[in-house]
Amino acid sequence: MNILIGGEAGQGLVTVGQLLAKSLVRSGYFIVVTQSYQSRIRGGHNTFVIRVRTDEVSTPQESVDLLVAFNEDTVALHRGKLTPAGLIVIDGASDVKGDCILKVPFKDLAQGRFSNIAALGIVGSLLGLDIGLMTEVLDNFFGKKKPEIAKENRGVIEASVRWVAGQATSVLQLPEIPNAVQRLMMNGNECIALGALSAGLRFCSFYPMTPSTSIVLNLAGWAKQMGLIVEQAEDEIAAINMAIGASFAGAPSMVTTSGGGFALMGEGVSLAAMTETPIVIVIAQRPGPATGLPTRTEQGDLDFVLHSGHGEFPRAIFAPGTVEECFYLTRRAFSLAERYQCPIFLLTDQFLADSYRSVMPLDIKSSPPLRVSSEVVVESLPYKRFAITENGVSPRLLPGISEHLIVADSDEHTEDGHITEDLSVRTLMVKKRLRKGKWIDSDVIPPDMQGEKKPDLLLVSWGSSKGAVKEAASRLRTEGKRVATLHFSQVWPLMPEQFMRKFEEARQVVCIESNATGQMARLIRRETGFQIENKVLRYDGLPLTPESILRELTH
Repeated sequence: MNILIGGEAGQGLVTVGQLLAKSLVRSGYFIVVTQSYQSRIRGGHNTFVIRVRTDEVSTPQESVDLLVAFNEDTVALHRGKLTPAGLIVIDGASDVKGDCILKVPFKDLAQGRFSNIAALGIVGSLLGLDIGLMTEVLDNFFGKKKPEIAKENRGVIEASVRWVAGQATSVLQLPEIPNAVQRLMMNGNECIALGALSAGLRFCSFYPMTPSTSIVLNLAGWAKQMGLIVEQAEDEIAAINMAIGASFAGAPSMVTTSGGGFALMGEGVSLAAMTETPIVIVIAQRPGPATGLPTRTEQGDLDFVLHSGHGEFPRAIFAPGTVEECFYLTRRAFSLAERYQCPIFLLTDQFLADSYRSVMPLDIKSSPPLRVSSEVVVESLPYKRFAITENGVSPRLLPGISEHLIVADSDEHTEDGHITEDLSVRTLMVKKRLRKGKWIDSDVIPPDMQGEKKPDLLLVSWGSSKGAVKEAASRLRTEGKRVATLHFSQVWPLMPEQFMRKFEEARQVVCIESNATGQMARLIRRETGFQIENKVLRYDGLPLTPESILRELTH
């Protein structure tokens, strides 16, 4: 079932959506949430869409089974997506007419600010959710500091359930799940924050920029408990330099931003590379250029991040395709940054950042947190921070905790860190830094291949498009077509030996991306010579769906 809650910013639709989604997860269902909102505090048109199933689901869909309208504009905009058995829920004072409409006397059921709780009760009752579970979710959501509010919430829920029971309307009840497995409800940004914390994060600096800000808001909420410093800088230039400074001092560090903010961080990226300072940089993509569509989604910054920073130095870029991957790839980014002493990037986007999913508890026991060690063996004196080594990684002491002098410089430097104009040293240092790349290459996550071997159609994707492509392929298989998917969760470096045979064995290869120019397809051609002629590209600010992919494939 697909449930769309729509209305203006400020009407509380997100609160209703979160409460309903959490109630569904606690009832044992799988969900995918898609949030669409305009760049304004109040007004405009926003939606909170919950796709719910009894089995695993990983992508939104376009048709709507239950339309919960907080205003009449929502009906006008989305009525055409309603399925034949669908239902519209709207306030009884509305002038909207039709056979598939349930008009609710919200003013009779709740007063003022409690009207959205009445909406939760109405929708939960239509779906057949347990009233006790819904009130428990309410108590957990709002806390128990004000018992009178909790009592009022329960009263509104009970009145709403009684009202629905007295209506002659078809109830869109979900199948009951016996012995429901307990899962977590989390979105991509929450998982990035948790992944960073579990990896040993100690310092995070930022300048607020949608859709990355909620990563830091989550970290700030846990900062005191976890011994973490979260610093809002005066701008993005200061943010990345603060993070580099903290990392230089031994604190695993991260900076979060979006494309427009990252544009100011280019010099800092190169500074981290030259000083060989570990840092993790999270870029939550949104449509550009400039401010573009600041609250919408896109995969338009792959080229930008790949070529960010002046000069030549190694890097790795991860692009999670699921909420769980947001957690585990963030951990991996910290591990690589520390191991190879260089900037490591994580590319997400607005869709994945705001998309709640039902996930099993995350495994942190199998991978302990990062520990920056000061117990480095100094083989010769004076200590050489940038000693030339076989793998390009030099012994790293932290400043101020030993008798050794630690020198670092943004200019080209000698092994002991002092500025040099010796061009032979320059050549040695460039080769040293680039040698790290060979070790990063050996640690690349191979793309995930699913489906038929030697398929007639191979769908290639990266990042948050994973779920939509997976379901589109599944639908094509039900039609008897031999289809496979190849998904990249690490988009740099690319190792052709991991996937070229799969390209060559497929009769047709199609690359699916949320950008206008096929950036991943171009990168694959540059690195392998293999040209992907056919592409499905979406760049209107909305996430890819199975329907949008299938329309283009059959066009």
